[in-house]
Amino acid sequence: MADEDGDTIFGKIIRGDIKGPPFLHEDDKCIALKDIHPQAPIHFLVISKQEIKTIDSINETQKELLGHMMWVATKVAKDQGATNGYRIVVNDGSDGGQHVFHLHFHVLAGRKMSWPPG
Repeated sequence: MADEDGDTIFGKIIRGDIKGPPFLHEDDKCIALKDIHPQAPIHFLVISKQEIKTIDSINETQKELLGHMMWVATKVAKDQGATNGYRIVVNDGSDGGQHVFHLHFHVLAGRKMSWPPG
């Protein structure tokens, strides 16, 4: 979801315009914070600081960002106590279940994941 100028809740949290959950991680490329509607005992988001709407819109100059976000996801998962595995999910577009059009990964852990996911 975005407002008329394309801004999202994630952009507003990153800029400090609104208060979100405390950051679990922050660097120059991304932030991580707990999901406000958790679907597992451990559920957090890794959000790009760059305003990228979808993973499908990544260009070649941004490919290192994806690797960095995956590294952050694994680091924070361990920090949060995901000792028996975790799932990283990227929803892309409306049919993919994306609700906030700002690049982010969901990291879920702390329970057995089923397949297919839904």
